[in-house]
Amino acid sequence: QVHLVESGGGLVQPGGSLRLSCAASGSIFMNNSMAWYRQAPGKQRELVAVITSGDSTNYADSVKGRFTISRDDAKNTVYLQMNSLKPEDTAVYCCNALVRTDWYRPELHYWGQGTQVTVSS
Repeated sequence: QVHLVESGGGLVQPGGSLRLSCAASGSIFMNNSMAWYRQAPGKQRELVAVITSGDSTNYADSVKGRFTISRDDAKNTVYLQMNSLKPEDTAVYCCNALVRTDWYRPELHYWGQGTQVTVSS
């Protein structure tokens, strides 16, 4: 079993910054890609940013130039640095990890519980 725990959410004013963290723990043989998703009230969940095991990254157009995803494989942790935050960034942010729990097992997606980010004056 793999558990993902997010932290770092909160209330911030427009133009401010937050740094989200997501730590994975449990039976991790190989941690492949890790990603951040978000879901705002009344909207579909969207991919915010993804980082592969080779450190390739991809971002939603709406956050390019403002958000940066990074990972620390020694800690099985993924980060999302969010700068120049806008009210439309308000959402629950969830992390996702594509993990193999043993060499013979398939990769599976695991999800965290989510952390609320609210951008408001």
